[in-house]
Amino acid sequence: MKTRGTSGKHLGKPPYGYRSDPQDKDHWILDEDAAPVVKRIFDLAIAGKGPSQIARILEADGVLTTKALYAQRKGKPMPERPCHWVEQSVAGILERMEYTGCICNFKTYSKSYKLKKRIPNALENMFILPGAQEAIITQEQWDRVQELRQHKRRMTKAERQGLFSGLVVCADCGSKLHFATCKNFEGRQDHYVCAKYKSGRGTCSAHYIREDVLRDVVLERIRAVTEYIRADVEGFQEEWLMCRREEQEKSIREDKRRLEKAKKQLADIDKLITRIYEDMVLGDLSQERYQKMLEGYEAEQAALNNEVIGLEDWVATREEMEDNVDQFLALLEKYVDIPELTTTIVNEFIKQIIVYAPEKVNGKRTQKVKIVFNFLEEVEVPEISEPVITQTTYGRRKTA
Repeated sequence: MKTRGTSGKHLGKPPYGYRSDPQDKDHWILDEDAAPVVKRIFDLAIAGKGPSQIARILEADGVLTTKALYAQRKGKPMPERPCHWVEQSVAGILERMEYTGCICNFKTYSKSYKLKKRIPNALENMFILPGAQEAIITQEQWDRVQELRQHKRRMTKAERQGLFSGLVVCADCGSKLHFATCKNFEGRQDHYVCAKYKSGRGTCSAHYIREDVLRDVVLERIRAVTEYIRADVEGFQEEWLMCRREEQEKSIREDKRRLEKAKKQLADIDKLITRIYEDMVLGDLSQERYQKMLEGYEAEQAALNNEVIGLEDWVATREEMEDNVDQFLALLEKYVDIPELTTTIVNEFIKQIIVYAPEKVNGKRTQKVKIVFNFLEEVEVPEISEPVITQTTYGRRKTA
């Protein structure tokens, strides 16, 4: 199984969205009926929908479940509710890395062949081979969905969901800012407040900010950044690569030092293993003690080998850097004009919104908001400062 799993072949059957190639059973091809549904599920996730919401949408639209689709094809009896999608099925699809076109083997393991329980494997212990079959979604879409799923958005009792829920964090304590609303609120009264404020009894201040204010600030910021980049795309690309190249050169030097140190440690461990073996053969070391020491050295050796492999992969860093700016430029082409924000636009452009505590300056309430973009999170865009909200009275604001 280990040999097959690392030979570039899938260990399992094709998931919903793919089917086996009739010409080569080890190769997956797109399932013309299911692949569009998979793509739609990821699009809905990026639009801010959770697995249970997506399940209800698919059921309302009459989309056959995985079991119902396969039963229909094989002429078997259909399930009682052929379009009844469940949350777990949708969540399972959103977690399948293979939809990016890769092979992903050894996702789970067992402590013993005698045990049936499977344990999730660490990413570094999986075998991942990109480009094994046609992709249904891009790697960037899959990564974005995984980030969004870490920040789950829950519908409030007023049946409203915050446009920025899961993305807004406190600058002081790092906690999420919860979306607060109720049925009696109009849109202008919806707001975000630090999770650790707890009505003044917590460990942090409120960091209160209204959603309509934040909506305007984020829209203005997106427009300003995109207009700046569109004005000189080539100049921005050059500036971006120059900025990252300096980081890369520094990172390379550090990686080389770590790589040399790891390789020296591996050589030292080889000598130690040889020495304790000789001691065991000569009778200076018991077999039990030798076995225990050997296991420890081999575990350390395996960890160092993984570190060496990881460090040697830095050569792919430059390509990834260039991909990041290309992905952001693709967003600019997709959204030439943004009249208003939607959940999809927010999730595609914004990685995080950091809200600072308000301050009073000359009797005016001033509050800084830092917006971190996807793909360009570490680039400083000149001539565009972080937005500062100034409020003199409730409902009136000025953005500097």
